[in-house]
Amino acid sequence: FARQQQLLLKVWLFSNTTVLSPEQWDTCSKLETPACGMARLSRPAALLLSALICFSCAAADKKKKKLYIGALFPMSGGWPGGQACLPATQMALQLVNKRTDILPDYELELIHYDSMCDPGEATKLLYDLLYTEPIKVVLMPGCSSVSTLVAEAARMWNLIVLSYGSSSPALSNRQRFPTFFRTHPSATLHNPTRVQLFQKWKWTKIATIQQTTEVFTSTLDDLEERTKEAGIDISVRQSFLTDPAVAVKNLKRQDARIIVGLFYETEARKVFCEVYKEKLYGKKYVWFLIGWYADNWFKIKDPSINCTLEQMSEAVEGHVTTEIVMLNPETVRGASKLTSQEFLTQLMSKLGGKNPEETGGFQEAPLAYDAVWALALALNKTVGPLKARGYRLEDFNYNNRDITSEIYRAMNTSSFEGVSGHVVFDAQGSRMAWTLIEQLQGGSYKKIGYYDSTKGNLSWYGNDKWIGQGPPADQTVVIEEFRYLSQSLFVSMSVFAVVGILLGIVCLTFNIYNSRVRYIQNSQPYLNNMTAVGCMMALAAVFPLGIDGLHVHRRHFPVVCQFRLWLIGLGFSLAYGSMFTKIWWVHTVFTKKDEKKEKRKHLDSWKLYATVGVLLSVDVLLLMIWQIVDPLHITVEKFTREAPKEDLDVLIQPLLEHCSSEKMTTWLGVVYGHKGLLLLLGIFLAYETKSISTEKINDHRAVGMAIYNVAVLCLITAPVTMILSSQQDASFAFASLAIIFSVYITLVVLFIPKMRRLITRGEWQSDAQETVKSGSSTNNHDEEKSRQLERENQELEKIIQERILVWFQDESSCCFFPVDHRLNDLSVEMDMLMKVMHTSYKLVCIE
Repeated sequence: FARQQQLLLKVWLFSNTTVLSPEQWDTCSKLETPACGMARLSRPAALLLSALICFSCAAADKKKKKLYIGALFPMSGGWPGGQACLPATQMALQLVNKRTDILPDYELELIHYDSMCDPGEATKLLYDLLYTEPIKVVLMPGCSSVSTLVAEAARMWNLIVLSYGSSSPALSNRQRFPTFFRTHPSATLHNPTRVQLFQKWKWTKIATIQQTTEVFTSTLDDLEERTKEAGIDISVRQSFLTDPAVAVKNLKRQDARIIVGLFYETEARKVFCEVYKEKLYGKKYVWFLIGWYADNWFKIKDPSINCTLEQMSEAVEGHVTTEIVMLNPETVRGASKLTSQEFLTQLMSKLGGKNPEETGGFQEAPLAYDAVWALALALNKTVGPLKARGYRLEDFNYNNRDITSEIYRAMNTSSFEGVSGHVVFDAQGSRMAWTLIEQLQGGSYKKIGYYDSTKGNLSWYGNDKWIGQGPPADQTVVIEEFRYLSQSLFVSMSVFAVVGILLGIVCLTFNIYNSRVRYIQNSQPYLNNMTAVGCMMALAAVFPLGIDGLHVHRRHFPVVCQFRLWLIGLGFSLAYGSMFTKIWWVHTVFTKKDEKKEKRKHLDSWKLYATVGVLLSVDVLLLMIWQIVDPLHITVEKFTREAPKEDLDVLIQPLLEHCSSEKMTTWLGVVYGHKGLLLLLGIFLAYETKSISTEKINDHRAVGMAIYNVAVLCLITAPVTMILSSQQDASFAFASLAIIFSVYITLVVLFIPKMRRLITRGEWQSDAQETVKSGSSTNNHDEEKSRQLERENQELEKIIQERILVWFQDESSCCFFPVDHRLNDLSVEMDMLMKVMHTSYKLVCIE
């Protein structure tokens, strides 16, 4: 009415001007107003027209009914969105009230308060709105925490709630909020975009930090479900109420790299101040934030933090934001007849030159603008149906559910083009929209893509920029590196093994070639042959012991493991078993009582071979059971990660391959227990028989010495190699050297003395010539002669032991020793016997 009075005054002034000055004509030619139009008319016509306008305006004012909207705008607090959303709402109301095709009989009027984004304050203001005249048709809250309170209470008053700035996923619950709509999409609409970006940049491990409010908790729960479906793990989840220091430190401690932050703008400054202090930024980190902060949110001075502008700018550089598209990117004139750019121009004028970056809710202003249009269009739809049912909008009260249900139906079917894009609500009353992806580059946000979650389409600009060479890894890059045996060590041990095998071949050839020589025959050459073969098999085990993943593929490695086991097992059984058999027989025969000593003269070779066969059969049976029941396979041992000096973001994971089985400890216990008892028993038997001399096994003392060495080396090597199993070089060197030394000592002790004796005395030549001359016809005679000489030798030995003493002259005394303890060689002993017989068994002193 005041505007109409001003218009009439202008018409009166123009109509009473007889002649217009050039300046006045120029002004009227530029203004398309009723006043200038009237100025161009004659004075009587102007007076008549002004009167008609006056009467028509009065009639219009008389017909229009006011519908009141109760609104809560947060002008301060965690999200001060009302600073821009309130002017945008007022702009929309002005245009709606001027339209003659939308609610022509009604005028919308806004009654608003400052909720400060505080539920407690909002409770008091909601009470004032509901219990203070006039009646409000619709409530328009902003800020999720406030909208949750209002929407839950509004059902008791049959009120429709239309929010312009609430993103909490919890509000998408029709059972809890049956009359709630919002032009701001749910915060869960960010999550499909985030998951899409995680997959694009190949991240499978992320972390989150949130402010403990319902909107962020619900959003994070939805994100966790979506990431789980996509195979992405949220490894760290931190929250805070007011102070984020501890939460940020925990992120640092747990090596979080890709971090999703959910908090309000004021809390974001606190978080990134702590981020700077903890150095949780840079080329190794990516932060995902909400996009509805002001563009310069990190530059705003905040007394609650103690970080400088430069520090904040350094900490936030490179972070990514996901933001609901709130401004239509296309030049389309929608229901308000304005394009998005025209809307922004008018809004800037409405703000009076305020900096948009410092104005809270500037980005959400299009949503508030479209919320008014959505409400106006919905109310306009209800006029006809309500009239058909005998209702009018001005009849609305808090007890009339029919009018509320009609408004709800109209809101639910809303569909129009607004300055924020196409406005349509889903079944939960939430707005459907695209998501804008931005990145802070050089202190300003750059658009890097759009995502349409309804179709799953990602529009990517390819202008993302990173501090490093590209998107960082979602965790410290761990490079698996197998530890292999030193090749120089392997070659060295192999050379010793080859030399040992050649030595074994020489010893075996020597023993076989001279098997008819009496001295060799008295050493049980077949047992010595087994010893030589066993030694060569043990040496052959050095090669599979040094073979690892560097030489064979992992699928072939179990075969190598079996070769190790069988070569060492059978080699030990043959080599040690044959020596153990000799020493066992000597101990068994020569420790019997005197009445059974006559049996010493008969030595059945098959019993010796049978003993070796039993020991070998036990090992073969044990190894077969092990291989069938619990076969060896490859296992990988992991060591402590190592950080290379050249790249701090990479860790080396050392790995080592082992031959193992499910019950490896049990099998090793059985094998080591069996072998250990044999070794200990062999040492005992060698000690017991050290002073015994027998012609049947003339090298038993050398066998005892070999048993000592083998037993000591094996008893030391077995536990040490188990302890050093994680050190491939030390373990291989220790095991290989134990095998090599054992074999070398055994071959040298058993065969070298025989070679030396035959070479120095030429015994193999005489025996060979005698064999050629006599031929096969004299074999029986030789055997009879040999047996006769043996009987005579035994009788003479008995006489010597009982009666003959060797006298050693030492000034005034003589020492007495049995001859067989002084003389080892049979020929020397025979010569001595002849001298004694010629002197009629007299005692002699030998100097």
